[in-house]
Amino acid sequence: MEHLILLPGAIGSSAQLGPLGDLLLTNHKIHFFDFSGHGGKPFPQAGLSMPGFAAELLNFMEEKGINQANLFGYSMGGYVSLYLARHSPHRVNKVITLGTKFHWNESIAEKESGMLDPVTISEKLPGFAEELSKRHAPQDWKELLRETARMLRELGRDNPLKPVDYICIQQPVLLLLGDRDKMVSLEETSEVLLNLPNGRLNVLPETPHPIEKVDLLRLVKEIDAFLL
Repeated sequence: MEHLILLPGAIGSSAQLGPLGDLLLTNHKIHFFDFSGHGGKPFPQAGLSMPGFAAELLNFMEEKGINQANLFGYSMGGYVSLYLARHSPHRVNKVITLGTKFHWNESIAEKESGMLDPVTISEKLPGFAEELSKRHAPQDWKELLRETARMLRELGRDNPLKPVDYICIQQPVLLLLGDRDKMVSLEETSEVLLNLPNGRLNVLPETPHPIEKVDLLRLVKEIDAFLL
């Protein structure tokens, strides 16, 4: 069986992908990964960034003795997966992304980062605030939101993955997108598809953005059909 690393989204953790990993164990060597500042891991001195996350993933593979792996990335995890495929192609076999946002500019980044205000979340979504607190303990979830917002604004000023980068990704890539995803558009996903030499796009029916609301059995079928 081949190695399959599951990557969570921004302000998410590997625990959210546990149920998916359990369903994939039959056909894959499953590995869970948390980005720095997430899931209890300390924040890096250099701050959060996509290149930094990719470097962390490479270090994780070195520690686990994984020479090459398939990558499944949910939301931000998909972006990091493609960044690694672009810059360390010999370490990545195939990539699957789900609900990954590719189109970034200053206006989009400002809108997305504006939804990460800790004070607003504490006041209007106390249940979600408590969930974030538990998910990232002992790290400060409020600091994670502030750091993520900063990272998104940097992403808006200079998107590390440009059209020419996708053209250079030779590995097979499956782009998955829910038809009810309000964060990621079909248009931006299709634009990336056109630049991928070996890309495919599947739209999941009746599927919103949150990973908790995705039909996992359907997702497993998509993953297995592409990787096996």
